[in-house]
Amino acid sequence: MSNHTTTGAPSAPRLTSLSHGGGCGCKIAPAVLGEILRHSGGASVIPPELLVGLETADDAAVYRLNEAQALVATTDFFMPIVDDPYEFGRIAATNALSDVYAMGGRPIMALALVAMPVARLPLDVIGAIVRGGQDVCAAAGIPIAGGHTIDSVEPIYGLVAMGLVHPDRVRRNAAAQAGDVLVLGKPLGVGVYSAALKKEQLGDAQYRAMIDATTRLNTPGPLLAELDGVHAITDVTGFGLAGHALEMARGSGVQAVIDWARVPLLPGVSDLAAAGMVTGASGRNWASYGEGVQLGAGLDALAQALLTDPQTSGGLLVSCSPDSVEQVLEVFAREGFADAAVVGRVQAGDGLQVVGA
Repeated sequence: MSNHTTTGAPSAPRLTSLSHGGGCGCKIAPAVLGEILRHSGGASVIPPELLVGLETADDAAVYRLNEAQALVATTDFFMPIVDDPYEFGRIAATNALSDVYAMGGRPIMALALVAMPVARLPLDVIGAIVRGGQDVCAAAGIPIAGGHTIDSVEPIYGLVAMGLVHPDRVRRNAAAQAGDVLVLGKPLGVGVYSAALKKEQLGDAQYRAMIDATTRLNTPGPLLAELDGVHAITDVTGFGLAGHALEMARGSGVQAVIDWARVPLLPGVSDLAAAGMVTGASGRNWASYGEGVQLGAGLDALAQALLTDPQTSGGLLVSCSPDSVEQVLEVFAREGFADAAVVGRVQAGDGLQVVGA
């Protein structure tokens, strides 16, 4: 096993040792977030040009600029999920850009958010984090055009990401239709892998699989949005597959059904989870929304842990008509997402149902 320690000066501490959580596992639990928003209570200006706001916990805000263009705006940042600073930067940037892709948009530029314990981390380590983010943005064809830096107790990195989409091609998380099929773009298990990494129980091949999954840009998003049969898209991140599928179902006024036997997993994830490599965020997720999930017979605590496993830079969850499934899978395959799979369906009802052993 390898702990994949930080590159840079020999005195540099492990990045993950400087934070109380990592990646999207840092997200505030859904129930707590709901309470915060409920108590925020201030007056809000909602112009008619705001096509997507806070209403359904969507992935990004969308603002109509003109008849042919809408601005997609989002921000995402977190603490280290890995110890290699360059890979941390890549993962955080990929994750931030994902929300633009999930709305059907194409990124146009980003701003960097950099909060670092400058007295504890060598400057070359901080520079490697920033360089990782720059390289991902270069791969996406966009500049990091500015940003903001502060001295912080814990290392935090992320982006403000902006993109463009045709107003008619915005894909929300709240437009799934009864009869749709659900397709997932990436395998689950990043949270389990991160827990194993912290305990130095993650194998080298699994580490490489983790980096490959979390740094793969969700470029199918705008291509999928061009398909009339694609009704809704979201990306699976900190609330886990169950949480984001439930958000989609509630926002759309339907019931999502996940066939657990068809859900792709990263290599060895089930064994690691069975050995106790589960994040605290998984339990917090279930406590927040578990009452809205019906677990079928034969699904045990392990399945529950994986369904709620927080995904950092996770895959797109697509709700599409049955006759467009082949096109959807072709788009994923063409963009390099070999693990994309049909994982369920949408039907009349409410909440989330998980079936299969």
